[in-house]
Amino acid sequence: MPARTFIHDLQPAQLVEGIYAIHNCQLGQTKAGKPYIKCLIADRSGKTPGRMWNASEQLFRTLPTDGFVHLEGQTQPYQGQMQIIIHQIAAANPSRDDLHQLLPCTQFDVDQMFTEVCDRLEALTHPSLRALAKQFLDDLPLMDRFRQAPAAMTVHHAFLGGLLEHTLSLLRLADVFCPLYPQLNRDMVVFGLFIHDLGKCQELTWEHGFAYSDDGQLVGHIAQGILWLQRKAEDSAAQGQPVSPAILRVLQHMILSHHGRPEFGALKIPSTPEAIAVSMLDNLDAKLHIALAASRMDDPAKTVEQGGNFTEKIWSLETRIYRPDPTTINDS
Repeated sequence: MPARTFIHDLQPAQLVEGIYAIHNCQLGQTKAGKPYIKCLIADRSGKTPGRMWNASEQLFRTLPTDGFVHLEGQTQPYQGQMQIIIHQIAAANPSRDDLHQLLPCTQFDVDQMFTEVCDRLEALTHPSLRALAKQFLDDLPLMDRFRQAPAAMTVHHAFLGGLLEHTLSLLRLADVFCPLYPQLNRDMVVFGLFIHDLGKCQELTWEHGFAYSDDGQLVGHIAQGILWLQRKAEDSAAQGQPVSPAILRVLQHMILSHHGRPEFGALKIPSTPEAIAVSMLDNLDAKLHIALAASRMDDPAKTVEQGGNFTEKIWSLETRIYRPDPTTINDS
């Protein structure tokens, strides 16, 4: 098998072979009335149009509309971009290693991030919260999904490991934030930050590209988080570590209210100091991630080359973002 060629590295008249993501696969018809396949071919680096001439309806029915395929083909410049003329194509089931090549993923070490999350939860001082955290951490299938899940489909941390990265960022923020407000219960804030989005492990799927699961469509991550919290509290009580109704009630409230406002999906307005902290820290990390991803490249000198000083309007931020770091430009 030849080494993987990433989409952003494609050159004209280049042979391409391997597993790629496929999106919006459709059966078209040429002017001569012959069927052909049109789609987008993608990996973690980008996407490009794909075309297969002289395709059959029978072949088309074997391919996913959105999913993964093994293909052989050759690149061809067309209208200012590179497309892939497909010679052979078949549905494929990528391995976990393949997924990290096909889908965007965190730049950080997943094992290190997960270990740090575990260490922070194991350092909780309240015994029932520490025992409740253990119930989650000991759920190996759930923690395996927690390590892989994106935090969202498109808006923020929309990549493999995104939920873990987002959660760890929030726990680190709590270390800075909570000492400034000593009347806050730090254990409650830390635990609320850990569980607020955990339901996304069930809401989202990534095995065939980022999508909502049936549970995600019908139940959602907020309700799923409440269900898991109740179950883990019952398991903890069965092992001699009950969680008081008062603590459980406020943890439930944190999940229900972390979106902040009803128009953003909150079922309750944050109504305890700790719930306000969880909601605002969550909003801070999400919005800063969106703004930085849209405006700042790894090389600050290249930010203006993205197409002017301002991004297009970002609807989740309700504004356009000014791209440059003003300390790196000279406009005198």
